[in-house]
Amino acid sequence: MEWYAKEEECAMRVEVLGVAFDDLTLDEAVGRGLELLEQEGPHLVVTPNPEIVQRANQDPEFSEILSKADLVIPDGVGVLYAAKILGRPLKGRVAGIDYAAALLDRIAGTGKRLFLLGAAPGVAEQAAANLQAAHPGLVVCGTHDGYFKEDGPVVDAIRAAKADIVFVCLGFPKQEKWIAANGTAAGARLYIGLGGSLDVFAGKVERAPERFQKLGLEWLYRLMKEPSRIGRMAKLPLFLVSAVGARLRG
Repeated sequence: MEWYAKEEECAMRVEVLGVAFDDLTLDEAVGRGLELLEQEGPHLVVTPNPEIVQRANQDPEFSEILSKADLVIPDGVGVLYAAKILGRPLKGRVAGIDYAAALLDRIAGTGKRLFLLGAAPGVAEQAAANLQAAHPGLVVCGTHDGYFKEDGPVVDAIRAAKADIVFVCLGFPKQEKWIAANGTAAGARLYIGLGGSLDVFAGKVERAPERFQKLGLEWLYRLMKEPSRIGRMAKLPLFLVSAVGARLRG
């Protein structure tokens, strides 16, 4: 890895079960992203939810990448609940997909160049078309699906496209490890790990209605739509139990 969050930025972070989060609102996080875009990169934005926090506790390499990210925002109401249990409340949830959309609102028309990486063949292209329609003036300089065996051609494509921002949607921890290994060579300034967001931007996956989002119940909506996710969702109570245990231990 060749980026490191500044010491003063780390000092403002709130630790939740081994992962330190930036305590920022959505607008503040977007402002920080815009600042990073004006600085020599690469810079990494990560959006941990409870699953990611749990994985980081089992994967030292992944944990180190998260600790050295330039911006760590809480994507998941479970992180907020855990922070409250620990007596370290965060300002609020900053969902990765909301962060991405808000950032694109700010860069549309500025000439900043976006590259989309991930998802099945054809999805990134559809996402690009939808994003450009939603954010007039947005420059999407390239796309690549997530089904590649070698990093080199992808890195070359991003560099040739002269991307400023790359949405890396390969799923955790693959996307964060890919950025750590290839961010410098690919030449962009800002990389954001966004999981399955391209499927949502492309209209392939429906996001939870706004009322579910406001109540922090997107997980419940996804479970209703995809009952097979029950195994993953069952980890949330265990995550909160871990927070209770950590609080009791002091």
